[in-house]
Amino acid sequence: MESTFSSPAEAALQREAGAAGLLTPLADLDRVYELQRVVGFVRDLACQRVALQFPDQLLGDAGVVAARLEETTGSKMFILGDTAYGSCCVDVLGAEQAGAQALVHFGPACLSPPALPLPVAFVFGQRSVALELCAKAFEAQNPDPTAPVVLLSEPACAHALEALATLLRPRYVDLLVSSPALPLPVGSLNSEPEPLQRFGRRFPLAPGRCLEEYDAFYVGGSGASSDPDLDPDLSRLLLGWAPERSFSSCCPDTGGTRDEGAWAGRLRARRRYLVERARDARVVGLLVGTLGVARHREALAHLRNLTQAAGKHSYVLALGRPTPPKLANFPEVDVFVLLACPLGVLAPQPSGSFFRPVLSLCELEAACNPAWPPPGLAPHLTHYADLLPGSPFHVPLPPPESELWDIPDVSLITGELRPLPARKPSNDPGCSALTPRSQLELVESSPAASFLSSRSWQGLQPHLGQTPVTGVVSGRRGIAIAYEDEGSS
Repeated sequence: MESTFSSPAEAALQREAGAAGLLTPLADLDRVYELQRVVGFVRDLACQRVALQFPDQLLGDAGVVAARLEETTGSKMFILGDTAYGSCCVDVLGAEQAGAQALVHFGPACLSPPALPLPVAFVFGQRSVALELCAKAFEAQNPDPTAPVVLLSEPACAHALEALATLLRPRYVDLLVSSPALPLPVGSLNSEPEPLQRFGRRFPLAPGRCLEEYDAFYVGGSGASSDPDLDPDLSRLLLGWAPERSFSSCCPDTGGTRDEGAWAGRLRARRRYLVERARDARVVGLLVGTLGVARHREALAHLRNLTQAAGKHSYVLALGRPTPPKLANFPEVDVFVLLACPLGVLAPQPSGSFFRPVLSLCELEAACNPAWPPPGLAPHLTHYADLLPGSPFHVPLPPPESELWDIPDVSLITGELRPLPARKPSNDPGCSALTPRSQLELVESSPAASFLSSRSWQGLQPHLGQTPVTGVVSGRRGIAIAYEDEGSS
């Protein structure tokens, strides 16, 4: 029998691990996977063991690509698939277990710095772009040749941005071209000033200019009928871009354009709703969504300190990829906060939908930090490193005696006045003396224990010493879907 939080048992036995056979024609493998560049990367480092990381949708090509690279370089190739978290992050833990000296990442990538120093090469793929159609679409969306516009694209179309800019520069005088923020090679020294890095991209801004002055033209997607919510990279750009600037997208195949302003407003409204849910929450579940991105331990400590300062209880949960059945095991949690890379936080939710909202770190920061700017002035940050100390966006918590903690707040969801966070008075001298009591008393109970005590069924009771000892008997044989003694029924 199927239910909301489970799937039929036959699905686990009939599910295929991946698409069988090649997904890319043999004649296009060298171009799509940039095998010549990968061969040069392996030979320059003189690596004998290399890890090849493929997302699930490209595993059909993994065997042929690995065989060609082994034949050309003479190095041992290891295929990494089915990562514990998002496939956009570099799986440095899997590469370390294989003893790899370098890693090649194929497909979309969040470009987050890995937790371990490892030479990494990124291959986004090269999707074909109709330059003439995209240029006409750009001119239709930006009739003013003096308006500042920045060219953006999905990773697979980044190779065509300079060619598109070449067609547009004779008419447009203030055109900025972004590029993927690829990590610099290990040990390299760059004397030139680093350009602005945001949203996993580099923006070569002129001195005195800022990104908030530019409109955006995004090349990517699958046409005007596609759903932007299914593209976490586009959602990251829409949330972080200046609300007063226009943002349009263009399909690289057909040149069809769409104004993304309305969808960006819906995304921001959804995030403001999640902030209100976080402010109403008493118990917060902190989901560990990455172990391979740098500073994830520091970010987890920051989350625990943030919830404690706001008077909320928090629990750290390491569950791999969050799914509705997994999170349904914790009904006492009011909201969950996913600590993951920017694309992992904005990844589309499964069709079953979560029974509690899943937030990003930025939304919890806005809900628990009274010094955080109001919604109209605060930027939406998708990478947790931007909220940690050392970042220009970091806003420290006010001291306990600050008046910001005493400002009354009314919930926009329930309409009730939120209680102020309980804090220990600063003038409390504390007492180390022990007061004898006649019997033990429960001083404080965790929210999870209180929730469990209110349930009618609290789990299996061990009844130690009350069950008679019996001999071992043979149990059922087979799998749960069809035991041997159940017959064909």
